[in-house]
Amino acid sequence: MRILMVSDVYFPRVNGVSTSIQTFRRGLHAAGHHTVLVAPEYPTGVVAQEADIIRVPARYLPRDPEDRLMKSGAIRGLTARLREQQFDVIHIQTPFVAHYAGVRLARELQLPVIETYHTYFEEYLHHYIPMLPRAFMRFIARHFTRSQCSALNALVVPSGAMERALRDYGVECPMHIVPTGMEMERFRGGEGARFRQRLNIAAQQPTLVHVGRVAHEKNIDFLLRMLQRVLVQLPDTILILAGEGPALAHCKSYAASLGLTRNMRFVGYLQRDSELLDCYKAGDLFIFSSKTETQGLVLLEAMALGVPVVSTAYMGTIDIVKPERGAREAPDDEAGFAKIVLELLRDPQRRAVMSAEAVAYAASWSSEAMVTRLAGLYRSISSRNPPAPHGIAVSEA
Repeated sequence: MRILMVSDVYFPRVNGVSTSIQTFRRGLHAAGHHTVLVAPEYPTGVVAQEADIIRVPARYLPRDPEDRLMKSGAIRGLTARLREQQFDVIHIQTPFVAHYAGVRLARELQLPVIETYHTYFEEYLHHYIPMLPRAFMRFIARHFTRSQCSALNALVVPSGAMERALRDYGVECPMHIVPTGMEMERFRGGEGARFRQRLNIAAQQPTLVHVGRVAHEKNIDFLLRMLQRVLVQLPDTILILAGEGPALAHCKSYAASLGLTRNMRFVGYLQRDSELLDCYKAGDLFIFSSKTETQGLVLLEAMALGVPVVSTAYMGTIDIVKPERGAREAPDDEAGFAKIVLELLRDPQRRAVMSAEAVAYAASWSSEAMVTRLAGLYRSISSRNPPAPHGIAVSEA
């Protein structure tokens, strides 16, 4: 199979979409398939070096400096070059310029087109356009999603909860649950002691870790208020916050206002194959409270490294947390969440049992299994070889 992927984001921009694309591409290549990725061009000197990536000129976004807006005309200019490669299917990864460009390419190349729904926009947009009523933004998100999905042959969703939400929206296109798998061989090792020493954290000091984009929809304020309650009983507890994003300044300011500065370590982005592993391993527990995840890959990454998880269970995190194999489901209130954290911080034997459970459970989400599932979908779609659906909208909305 030859697959053309189109995305508004990829490394060096670090987020779950970039990780998912990289994981699936590696797995597909290992299974004998070929992929080409069309993605934005980032500033010189920070471009990820990978084969079969076509970097497209992209504009700077003043209110979101981490991301880039691809120039749609530059993608249109690739049509003849892409036609020569005789792809079997187009796989869109994001709903912005990439969606409209991918749908247009599908029409012009007469190829089937699928898209992965990575982002739960209903719980996302109001954080970035707060001046408009939340109910109105929810309406816009649902209408936007229905419109885009009507242009697809199939939609990939990472969880059953996301599929149910989209059915409630009125999305009618066929949906297939294909989570991003775990590359277990990449989540071994890690030296937590080294990372603790770097941050001046004592070997026996209770330590919590959170990894992810520092954005308002990640609900990090909740974790800071929860930490306040933990400190009442374990005042030396440290929270390591790894990642960057538009809410970073707010989080630092809010932590200071709660009197948490001494107990916080903001460490920014980390190298995935070295520093990030050390960071995860530095934690006695990994904590998480986002309500907008379509999957929650960072939970599986922590578990693969043997770090027990305490998390609320919403949307994509439900499938990971609910079985409570290496994880504890926490209530959506600071006191109840803190109670579980305190219980586990005081019980190293229980954490050791959860650590072994976590590694075994993460392994059940292997990338090989998920790649097989996705490749089967590609074959099914391409064997029928339908063009993109009729009447698709290709304007740059």
